Amino acid sequence: MFATATLLTFITASTLLALAPGPDNLFVLTQSALHGRKAGLMITLGLCSGLVGHTLAVALGIAVLFQASALAFTALKLVGASYLLYLAWQAFRASGTRLALKSTPPLKLSRLYRRGIVMNLTNPKVSIFFLAFLPQFADPQRGNIAIQLTLLGGLFILTTVVIFGAIALLAGQLGHWFGQSPRCQQWLNRSAAMVFVALAVKLACAER
Repeated sequence: MFATATLLTFITASTLLALAPGPDNLFVLTQSALHGRKAGLMITLGLCSGLVGHTLAVALGIAVLFQASALAFTALKLVGASYLLYLAWQAFRASGTRLALKSTPPLKLSRLYRRGIVMNLTNPKVSIFFLAFLPQFADPQRGNIAIQLTLLGGLFILTTVVIFGAIALLAGQLGHWFGQSPRCQQWLNRSAAMVFVALAVKLACAER
């Protein structure tokens, strides 16, 4: 369905986009450093599950709503920003309690997975990005456009899983090393809180 040159260009572009510093890979990095490699991998799967929703939104034309409606765009981004501030508050509070309470149970993997989904789906800019990015590689002469967009979204998600998974593994190992020191653990928690606040502000100030 796709020309080889088109696929290579798309995969290269997707890889560079996944590597470029952004809200999602920073989210994976901070969560992996705080909660470990498994947590980072579950966050990655959650984020990529959210990308499935954005892909379908583009293929079905729903993403146009966020591009056309200022109200829908603003409402969704404020929900996302509020959620990030909530995570920032949790991380900041953990800086004073997590070290003292060794028996504190780790976050459930299912909760981390849902956290990734919410983080991704509440960012309307992802839908608008997909709406601008995916159609550039679709060709009406090569078949159904909706199917092409869905396949392209799938390739983008696969690339993202690989890149974000590598980030999760690396950050999780670094977090484990830092976690041996109470002072470093406290620094990690506070740094994560600052990252979440910065991401929340960036999302709240985003424009279509």
